[in-house]
Amino acid sequence: MNLENKTAIVTGASGGLGAAISATLIQNGTKVFGLARNTQALSSLQNKLGSQFIPVSLDISDFEAVKNWVNQTFSENKVPDILINNAGAGSFGKIDEMPSEEWHAMINTNLNGMYYITSQIAGLMKKKKEGAHIVNIGSILGSMGRAESAAYCATKYGVQGFSDALFKELRFFNIKVTCFNPGSIDTHFFESSGIAAHSNMLHPQDLANTLVHILQTPDNMLISDITVRPLNPKKPEN
Repeated sequence: MNLENKTAIVTGASGGLGAAISATLIQNGTKVFGLARNTQALSSLQNKLGSQFIPVSLDISDFEAVKNWVNQTFSENKVPDILINNAGAGSFGKIDEMPSEEWHAMINTNLNGMYYITSQIAGLMKKKKEGAHIVNIGSILGSMGRAESAAYCATKYGVQGFSDALFKELRFFNIKVTCFNPGSIDTHFFESSGIAAHSNMLHPQDLANTLVHILQTPDNMLISDITVRPLNPKKPEN
């Protein structure tokens, strides 16, 4: 896909990987609707990225809010080319100590929110003559377990299955679906599990560059699943 003059939706766009993806898409000529709940962070990002970044304060776990926004923003004559399902919640701890509210928060964002917006956007994409691309941000914990991460792993295994089934459903509508599975990223995401960010973790900008490369692959070439890890995940000694 040539990204010039394309339109993308990026969920979880206010920081970390979502912000890096948004910036890299804009650098390649794409208009980005950046969705997140943090209005202040979205506004700051717009000041940095300019008018090609359109901030949207939205809770993707609220189906009616998602449906209303899509209906007000898009139509059969105005269809996004790219959907990046990046929004994610993560809580980590012992299964018998984790509050049920944290389980529901992860399910609502990582699975329900992804389903809500994808179900609304995919129907529009199916009516396009040109190709489209949906990228679901999974995790290496979608194919392997980790102690004290049962709830988070359950959601990321779900992302993996959702993506695999969806690519088989949409491929003949000229819609690509990719499950993009990074390992540890140099952000604060895993701090609640006792893992502090460090420079040997994957860098958001490097991942954003890789994701954009996947979007730019030839029209009849699909990378349906990709896992990206740090070569050496250990914290530097110095």
